[in-house]
Amino acid sequence: MNLKLVLIIIIASLVIIFITQNAAVVNVSFLFWNVSMSRALMIFFLLIIGVALGWVLHSYLSYRKSKDESDGDA
Repeated sequence: MNLKLVLIIIIASLVIIFITQNAAVVNVSFLFWNVSMSRALMIFFLLIIGVALGWVLHSYLSYRKSKDESDGDA
């Protein structure tokens, strides 16, 4: 069996186990905003927000570094 396929099956199984164990509904309150959602969905959204913020921060820092290096050469 292909190693990629085995890894995909293992990861998918872990995701399914995670979702079933964290299906309870939780209330999230922030300032005047209240929402009820499953715990697994909340963790997924927080993961996506964290990845997006990390990507934006990395892009910004790379841009600043390349800009600083090009200014030093001129």
